[in-house]
Amino acid sequence: MATTLEIMDTTLRDGEQTSGVSFTALEKLTLAKLLLQELKVDRIEVASARVSEGEFKAVKEITSWASGQGLIEGIEILTFVDNGVSLEWMKEAGAKVQNLLTKGSLNHLKFQLKQTPKEHFKNIAASVEEAQKAGIKTNIYLEDWSNGMKNSEDYVLEYLDFLATLPVERILLPDTLGILTPTRTALYLNKVLTRFPNLRFDFHGHNDYDLSVANALEAVKAGVSGLHLTVNGMGERAGNAPLASVVAVINDFLPETKININENALHQVSKLVATFTGFRIPENKPVVGDNVFTQTAGIHADGDHKKNLYFNQLLPERFGRKRKYALGKTSGKANIQKNLQQLGLTLNDDEIKKVTARIIELGDKKERVTAEDLPFIISDVLGNNIPNKVKIQSYVLTHSKGLNPTTSVSIQIEDENFEENASGDGQYDAFLNAIHKIYDQQNRILPKLIDYAVRIPPGSNSDALCETTITWKSKKKEFKTRGLDSDQTVSAIKATEKMLNII
Repeated sequence: MATTLEIMDTTLRDGEQTSGVSFTALEKLTLAKLLLQELKVDRIEVASARVSEGEFKAVKEITSWASGQGLIEGIEILTFVDNGVSLEWMKEAGAKVQNLLTKGSLNHLKFQLKQTPKEHFKNIAASVEEAQKAGIKTNIYLEDWSNGMKNSEDYVLEYLDFLATLPVERILLPDTLGILTPTRTALYLNKVLTRFPNLRFDFHGHNDYDLSVANALEAVKAGVSGLHLTVNGMGERAGNAPLASVVAVINDFLPETKININENALHQVSKLVATFTGFRIPENKPVVGDNVFTQTAGIHADGDHKKNLYFNQLLPERFGRKRKYALGKTSGKANIQKNLQQLGLTLNDDEIKKVTARIIELGDKKERVTAEDLPFIISDVLGNNIPNKVKIQSYVLTHSKGLNPTTSVSIQIEDENFEENASGDGQYDAFLNAIHKIYDQQNRILPKLIDYAVRIPPGSNSDALCETTITWKSKKKEFKTRGLDSDQTVSAIKATEKMLNII
């Protein structure tokens, strides 16, 4: 039978423990709304009690909004065994569910709290009882549970026997230090769930060995009732189990397990968290990274074109995204065709070969070629049939503080070589002055430069290709030439070479 697994997102509490991250009250409220209403997570842990006045204000705003939406029991606060101080904080903030932090390993209990199990259990019982009187529900964290099972299993089982007697909603089992492997996760959870079949357990994984997704998968297979995850895997050290990856794994590999998450909102929320925190998403991060739905190799694009040979179940449309085909030195004709289709452009086979050759040439120079660059490349390669009688063989551009820029140029005109150097107001001006010197010596007249325009493709950024369009005027006509390169001056030089061939 299908079972429904609860997803608790702890980005706003445990995720905020990422070094250097602190959400404002408005950011917390915005994310709380998105997580519960758009992404459809079941519960969110939004703060630790007693931390700061700003944290108190944020929680109060969230609980006020959640109460009006009927979502107040989906808002959870990390609290402490502190003689009711955390509970008073919660009551003033309007929260109704506490996640009480307790010791899940004998080492933590003995060396941090310096208490016996009997003393700790007595204090926990008092805290749960006080919460119940205040109308606050209690979940219990067993901090360092994984090490507890590894080094002091008898203590953990004794503690769980005790918790089974209390009015506790859920028992939260964290791999606090990220020491679990999938095998150990399955072993420890099967022991616990077999012994306590009537208790509700959540698993809370950390990613120190990059095993959090695999461990979460084993936890679900073992039969836990809930998982704790964070957007983009935010959290202390190497972070927590990442929400997007775990959701995709459950949906694709555990069809008997149902979750309420709206996959289509994962990318939107991921980008917003990255914006709020300043921690960018790695480009190769599964599901939400910029490159994960981008095919680079030409053979992959060709396979997709013929029968989706390189598709898997992680279709980008599931996550509100689109597949892309990278342009670079490994591009093949299929990559170009896929990008042309998206732009609504059609080229014949000979034109595609020419465009592909130019993209590979740019890729060999380690230049990043984007879909936005493609119309410029097509225009540059196919825009005109200019003869190739004049070649700019080489040039040296210099620019020193306090001195006029200078250029040395070597060009070939109908198999004859010429060299000259000149200075100017800028590097391109110096280059053009050197060309004028060569042509003046040959009694050749150059057209006047009457306009010079530079642009990058719309939607591109600072590493985009640069198109320079120069308008020339001779005695007979006015005409334009274009040059394309990642360097503005070089693109102008290429436009100038085209002008020299036209005349």
